[in-house]
Amino acid sequence: MTIKTIQNLVSEAMNEIKTIDADEAYQMVQNKNCNLIDIRESNELENTGSVEGASHIPRGMLEVYLDPNSPIFQNGQIDKNKEFVLFCAGGVRSALAVKSLKDMGYQKVSHIYGGFGSIASSNFKII
Repeated sequence: MTIKTIQNLVSEAMNEIKTIDADEAYQMVQNKNCNLIDIRESNELENTGSVEGASHIPRGMLEVYLDPNSPIFQNGQIDKNKEFVLFCAGGVRSALAVKSLKDMGYQKVSHIYGGFGSIASSNFKII
């Protein structure tokens, strides 16, 4: 049995998913046509700050929270008709997370190239 490396997994995911840059994501947020989702861990947000307007769903809970029957949908926190734009610290976890959401059946999903690092040097406001 061959065990895939993280590089293999990310490379495979990148062939199947949509990647956007921070400026494109910023425009989508300004036009109110996406759900911006920060999948970093809570301690990462505490250390580096949060992105204004982003929902926080830790990577480990993403599939649970984005189950259509979950409270996050029932309470209207996420609009399943808008594109899901995910980001992590550097783009690895978000690439894998977008692939997982595609496997769940979501069609309008993408991730931000460079993750929080590229967001922090863009027009997004860090709070």
